Amino acid sequence: MVTQHHSSALSAPAVPAAYPMAKPGYGKRSTPGQQARTRDDFALLPTRERYVAGFVDHLPDGAAMSVKQLAKQLPLYGQQAISTALKALSVAGHLRRVRCAVGAGDETRWVFRTFWSRTARDNEWWTTYLATETASRSAGSPPPAPAPVAVPQQRTAPEPTPEPAPVPAPEEPAPATTPTAPAARPAAFSSAYLALAELGRKDIRLALSADDCAALEPQAAEWLARGVTTDYLTAALTAGLPGQVDCPPRFVRRRLTDKIPPQLPTAPSPSPSGGTPAPRLLMECTDCRRPGRPEALPDGLCRPCHTAHSAGGPPSPDPAEIAAVKAHMANIRDLLKAP
Repeated sequence: MVTQHHSSALSAPAVPAAYPMAKPGYGKRSTPGQQARTRDDFALLPTRERYVAGFVDHLPDGAAMSVKQLAKQLPLYGQQAISTALKALSVAGHLRRVRCAVGAGDETRWVFRTFWSRTARDNEWWTTYLATETASRSAGSPPPAPAPVAVPQQRTAPEPTPEPAPVPAPEEPAPATTPTAPAARPAAFSSAYLALAELGRKDIRLALSADDCAALEPQAAEWLARGVTTDYLTAALTAGLPGQVDCPPRFVRRRLTDKIPPQLPTAPSPSPSGGTPAPRLLMECTDCRRPGRPEALPDGLCRPCHTAHSAGGPPSPDPAEIAAVKAHMANIRDLLKAP
């Protein structure tokens, strides 16, 4: 039985006029068909979730929705608490995070959006809505990103083509000179290799050596072959890092294996009438940000996160371990009492 929290719920703080907005095409997006705002909105949620939901509900479309930014505006809770609250709001049917591909060809890029509904929706509603994603197209697509510089796919320098030797005049013998070899061209690197090499600049915890980048390049290239951009690849590898990464190459290899996006079907050709094909869309787990199709992420959570949430959080500590800690603390107290 769900318990209401009228007395214990805090009033969400007013949205400041200078609240930061996300880049065009990113941030909060309100869904259509929501009920009118009332004082009893989110009344069935726990205190913290109701507090966060009330604040998010008053944010304008396009507002930044990162955990870090929300924590700055909600001083009662830290980033971890805000992240947990957003996960609970996703399970309650108010929130879904998605990644949507916009543009075409080399100008395709992924935009990150958080769809919000004051009215709680079930999984079937969210799956249907996100499958069509009519809100983003009716609002207009963001301006395309600058076209990236084409990078050759080969990492080794091509064989230089020597210039033909001059043909001597018939009446003169050919001079016995040694031809000068042309200067070697610099080696070119693939987009996958360059994305891996940039990880250390994005976050020092993922700094890779040249050999590491070469070894991981085939796996990263497989991501790009599935239609994602280097920005998407970088975001997936750097999201939600632990406090310390003991072995960056092994950590990156594991993420490249576990988080590889699904193979999307080839986009259909535009119709003769000039219509624009629907943008590709991937929902992401509200907790760990693993991408996937909407129907594969019930309650906005991937299978491991959904299992952990259903079980009530992480497993309880070992009783023997608890007893050992208590004995250790008792020993310390006895030592402090000694003369």
